[in-house]
Amino acid sequence: MTKSIFSIAIIFTFISCYGQNNPTSDLKKQESNTSNSFSTLKKTQGSTQADNIFCMLEDRKGNIWFGTTGEGVYKYDENAFTQFTKSDGLQSNCVYSLLEDANGIIWIGTSEGLCRIINGKVENVSIARTTFWLNSNNSYYTEQSTKNSIWSLLQDKSGKMWIGTGDGVYHFDGKSFTRFLQNDGVINKENLKLTLIDNMIQDNKGNIWFASGVPPGEEGICLFDGKSIKSFKPNGDKWIRYIREDKNGNLWFGGRAHGNFIYDGNSFKIFTEKVKIGNPVLVDKSGNIWFNGEETLNRVESEEGIWVYNGKSFKNYNDKDGMSKYFVFSMLEDKKGNIWIGSRNTELYKKDGKGFIKFYAP
Repeated sequence: MTKSIFSIAIIFTFISCYGQNNPTSDLKKQESNTSNSFSTLKKTQGSTQADNIFCMLEDRKGNIWFGTTGEGVYKYDENAFTQFTKSDGLQSNCVYSLLEDANGIIWIGTSEGLCRIINGKVENVSIARTTFWLNSNNSYYTEQSTKNSIWSLLQDKSGKMWIGTGDGVYHFDGKSFTRFLQNDGVINKENLKLTLIDNMIQDNKGNIWFASGVPPGEEGICLFDGKSIKSFKPNGDKWIRYIREDKNGNLWFGGRAHGNFIYDGNSFKIFTEKVKIGNPVLVDKSGNIWFNGEETLNRVESEEGIWVYNGKSFKNYNDKDGMSKYFVFSMLEDKKGNIWIGSRNTELYKKDGKGFIKFYAP
């Protein structure tokens, strides 16, 4: 039963990353607006309720970027949303990751490769791959997840970029790409592959943590201390969705199968303060932990809404507060303290000091 539910989840997560070539999408955009700028987050690519806002980013200028699994990328500048899709140069309308580098360049990880935006223009970036050595018969690739998928992006404190692809993690030093595990002399006694890494984070000690994603990733939590890499599977959880660091330096991990875990620098602790709750999606500036809710069996809705934990108690927000029941995938706190919330059906909300504001159009 558990395997069946997980299989349904995978299908819904990636169902709209493909089949995006809608011959009427450009025409509809022209009919509805003379440009790709809208007053709300408007869907133009025929995405479904299973699609979601998968990732968010606020750049140094205060613009907020939203990566979706069916509508490409939106940039919001407080006046309008500007949409970037395949017709603007994206390799796919399915976006898994966003990053602003130290030079202010916006990097976009899609299901079909890596892109960046420079001076408002989309450029495709080719990763010069070494010989594929992780699985020579390519048997683990599926139509929903190819070796070109860019699941996660990170720029560490030294300026080096880390790119989590469908066939492993790569480095980019500003000039060339190298495969992390193959070229860096890393001690890898467990023969880890680092395929399908959903999240990467550098902690306050300089360690790099990897959250291993959907099958056939499933390597749990992986830690690189600068010399060696090893894996942890607290409570047997192989699939980790989120990594977040709180103001005390504790790391929060969102497990797909067995709940949430906290690492205090010495050991992992199972988070048992509340059951029937989702994963830690955001740590805000006040130190509050924001959780999404549990997915219902249809894998589209979440009756519980979202939760905020202040270290002592939980507060719940749901459809009665102005949100829908669609399952939440991403959250972001902007520089003004507003909380942005992205869900399935490509719905977007902003929570300010008064309540929830809807920022999407059907």
